[in-house]
Amino acid sequence: MATVKEMPDESAFASTISALPPSTLLVIYFHAPWAAPCKQMSTVLSALASTYPADAPLSFLSLNAEELPEISEQYDVTAVPYIVLQKDGRTLETVSGSDAAKVRAAVEKYAGTGSGDATKSSLPPLQAVTKPPQNAANGANGSANGTKNLAAYAPSASDPKTAPEYTSSEPASKEELFKRLGELVKAAPVMLFMKGTPSAPQCGFSRQTVSLLREKGVRYGFFNILADDEVRQGLKEFADWPTFPQLWVGGELVGGLDIVKEEFENDDEFLKDYVVKGGPAAAAT
Repeated sequence: MATVKEMPDESAFASTISALPPSTLLVIYFHAPWAAPCKQMSTVLSALASTYPADAPLSFLSLNAEELPEISEQYDVTAVPYIVLQKDGRTLETVSGSDAAKVRAAVEKYAGTGSGDATKSSLPPLQAVTKPPQNAANGANGSANGTKNLAAYAPSASDPKTAPEYTSSEPASKEELFKRLGELVKAAPVMLFMKGTPSAPQCGFSRQTVSLLREKGVRYGFFNILADDEVRQGLKEFADWPTFPQLWVGGELVGGLDIVKEEFENDDEFLKDYVVKGGPAAAAT
């Protein structure tokens, strides 16, 4: 499956791009460690990338906008999260902010993978974030280096009501956590919350669910709940479902392994809209 690759420096970014065929769709993601929406968008992009096979003609690249100021200047990055879709050196579209639905729709549009209702899910509105104040020394360094002062995306007055402001130092409230989970369950049309990863499941039920989806050729995203205890515990209450794995379709809970098996046995059309063209061999693994 495809993954989001972090670019540690400018040379790595340049060499990675130059090594890719011109026809490759680049999804270039600019983030900053202090912005809570970036943490959320990182998870969404990882889930979205996992729905594509590793040999798909697209590449997800992640860059710390403040650590790589020259590249940020090149792409005119003034706010994070900021995503650029590029092919053959030409920018196709940019998305500023944490609206995962817009990001997914844009990627599927240019990757040529959107189909039917699979790209029409709606997500909660954008979230505002306040960056912790810089000290004088950091501010001076930023000016000396000629870098821009990045801001987290702030919706205009005409945008829908947003979640409360976030800072990296404040623990997430239940309301904030549920808003995050509301986005995660819609990060891909079909989302599997499991123990481990599809290539290395950490429980038998997760392993069987992955095998079943692979057998049916279903394209899906996944989230490893063992890597985030906040999601692991919160999703039990959010879904009113105490066990894992959990399969979600279009932001709605289907259930665990037994229910997924039952759905496949009783409904020949179950998840047909999400089957990878070319058959099961092309499904997420």
